This record gives sequence, C-alpha cells and structure tokens, in this order.
Amino acid sequence: MKVTLLGTGCPQVDTGRYGPANLVRHGDAAFLVDCGSGVTQRLAAAGVSGRALDAVFLTHLHSDHVVDLFQLVISSWHQGRDRKQRIFGPKGTRSFVDGLMRLWEPELRQRIAHELRASTVALEVETVEFDDGWSFEEKGVRVTAFAVAHQPVKYAFGFSFEAAGRRAVFSGDTRRCAAVVAAARGADLLVHECFIHREMKPGPGRTPEGLANVASYHTLSDEVGKVAAEAGAKCLLLNHFVPVRFDKEALLAEVARDYPGPILVGEDLMSVDLATGIIEHAGAVFRCAALGANVGEAA
Repeated sequence: MKVTLLGTGCPQVDTGRYGPANLVRHGDAAFLVDCGSGVTQRLAAAGVSGRALDAVFLTHLHSDHVVDLFQLVISSWHQGRDRKQRIFGPKGTRSFVDGLMRLWEPELRQRIAHELRASTVALEVETVEFDDGWSFEEKGVRVTAFAVAHQPVKYAFGFSFEAAGRRAVFSGDTRRCAAVVAAARGADLLVHECFIHREMKPGPGRTPEGLANVASYHTLSDEVGKVAAEAGAKCLLLNHFVPVRFDKEALLAEVARDYPGPILVGEDLMSVDLATGIIEHAGAVFRCAALGANVGEAA
C-alpha cells in the first residue's frame, strides 16, 4: 500500500502546497482522500488520472477539502472514465454534491450536446453518506471512518486504510482527540494535520481572537508528537500545514520532543510505501526502516 500526499496546504494560496488531498494505492486500487484545490493536476503529476479512481472519501465539507470536486468529475470524463464517480462523505455530502451538479447542469448539457462523446456515465455521481465506525472494503483494501473533534463542524472524520497487513491512518481536520489515538494505535503510518501556532501572527484581516478560533479546532504543532507517541504509530507524516510556509527544522525539533519515531514533514507529491519503507519525493528516494520490517507482503 502506497500513500501519496497530493496537497499539503490549506486555504492559503501557495504554489508549493496545493489544497488538501491524498492518494492511497494498493495493487490496481486507487482511492482519493479529500479533493482540495489543484487535485487533478497533482493526480496527473503522480501518474494517476480521475479515470482510474475507485472512490473518493471526504473527511468533511470545509471548502478547502472539496473545492475541486466538480473539476475532478469533469476532468475524469475528459480522460475517458467509463463509470460513475463514487463519493463517500459525512452527513450533508449528498445535498452538497447534488447542489454542485445542479449548479453546473446547464454547462454540462451544452458540453454533452457539443462534444458528442461516446458516454456520459462519468458525469454521474453516486454519493454514500457514512457515520462513525462505517467501513468499506474493496480490492483488498478496508477503509474505516472514525469521528474526530473539529467543532463547530458537526460531521468530521478521519480514515483508517488497511491492506496486506499494513495500516495508514489519516487524522482529518481535528483538535487533539482520543479518537485519533485509538484509530492509530500501532499503525504503520499516521498522516496527521499540523497547525503551527507560533508562526501564525495577527495581521491585516487576522485578529488574535480569530486566530485563536482557528487554532481551537486543529492539532497544534506541540501536540501532534504526543498523539503519535500515545498511539504508538511506527511513523508520523505531517500534513495539511497552517500556515503553508514555516521553519521546518524548528517544527521537526518541536515534534521530536514528544515522539521518538521517524517524522516526515510532508510535501506535495511525497509518497510512502508502507510495505517496503521506500519514501520518494522530487527525485529523491530513501528508506524508513520502521516501515520496512517483515517485507514480503504485497505493496
């Protein structure tokens, strides 16, 4: 099983960190977690198109996690997708998706009539809503959703992906909470959001009170190492950074005070193979020994 970070950013616009999105692959299975800004470009850069996706899983309905959903649908059609797009999300997802498709319906009718493509099935969306503890299994991959603490967002989730004896857990957006620790207990890889509060400064349009509100529903950089340590995760991959620009060495030192295992500061298009321990980014390849034990299972 391989995890690729497609976008490690947040609502801040940045050419190095696109909006939140992750790709999980196992054999010929390909699953997308969240659909942030630029996801279709990052999928292409990772060598995967919307045509090949088996399912899309949404952690919650904040705009930065869903803003390019229609772009995914339309680009998948252009790429020759021959099946419906399947979207799994929390309560409210069906209403959101139906409204999104209605909004673009006049443009879609025009495209369909003008482009005369062989099929329009890729423009159909099958939406499934889930709750805490819901699970899904396909192509040797089991996905389990668990509720996290992202209030005032009422329905927010993390995901656990299991395949061939390996397990990757995505925190989703959450303040530090016991649910992530429980889900990530003994996981091979914990992919966790990171709010670097010391680097968030009041400025034009940003008040101390507003920043405190945002910090209150994210996991702070001096907490995330504690989460990974308590869970006993084999490797911690930091993701979904607020802000998008920060002192990486200082962040590593901060997290390492609480977590003794390997820590990766995530970057867009960084991939981690849980079976081999091979990590790839920007042409560099290295191995994480904590992930490569007992190799022999399918990647």
